[in-house]
Amino acid sequence: MEVRAFAERVLRSAALEDKLRKPDGALTDDAPGEAVSVSEPARTEDLRFAARRTAPAMPKPGGLRDQRKRAVAHHILANHELQALEVMADVALRFPEAPTEFRLGLARIMQDEQRHTRMHVERAATLGLRFGELPVNSYIWEKSREFESLLDYVATLPLLFEGRNLDHTIEFSGWFEAVGDTRSAALIRTIHRDEIEHVAFGIEWLRKLKPDGLSDWDAFCQHLKWPLRPVKAKGEQFQIEARKQAGLSDEFIENLRLAQNEDSRQSD
Repeated sequence: MEVRAFAERVLRSAALEDKLRKPDGALTDDAPGEAVSVSEPARTEDLRFAARRTAPAMPKPGGLRDQRKRAVAHHILANHELQALEVMADVALRFPEAPTEFRLGLARIMQDEQRHTRMHVERAATLGLRFGELPVNSYIWEKSREFESLLDYVATLPLLFEGRNLDHTIEFSGWFEAVGDTRSAALIRTIHRDEIEHVAFGIEWLRKLKPDGLSDWDAFCQHLKWPLRPVKAKGEQFQIEARKQAGLSDEFIENLRLAQNEDSRQSD
């Protein structure tokens, strides 16, 4: 199956089962086609992006003792994974000139995002909540509208959003363990392992695409669009070893560890 056809199916199919269907056969990239973009991915009515601030907030760690709130957490995380999948599909269509190796690697990661979405959807259902019962936000998709280059993409989605997940997955796993939900904890740990590979993809392509002489850190910072900034690429439980496994340099990791919310020009 062509990467383009796979991406188009993810973006233009409204039904969740079609979005999450694996590619038909081995992936190829012989016909990337012309650059195209969509304003929003096709979704069924119950999963269309809700108005700003109408989607539920992530439950606090202590609230996860309540089964319903654990289901809500998985519902929110399923939408995060689905948005990441849709953004990757959009990047495949918007940047057909990208190296074939990049596009095939992106398509492989899309399959991880399909699996992650399915895992959260199924876990939410087991806990009593159908995916689509609650409003869903469009935060990740909206941020992707500002991508002007592949470097903008790798800095933002793999290195910032998925980089932050290196910490958040460990945090969530511990919170689920603390309330006795070992299945949810194991699910999150599985995703954590995949995120290491996704961050590795991001740093690999940042290095390949950035100008000679520009450091990894400077390239990363230069391709984030305000209000996204380095401090947004980490959680509370900073995972140094996971970042080393992903191939980030000691300098990059230390700069990220020290990153603060210094710029107050605007609010999020």
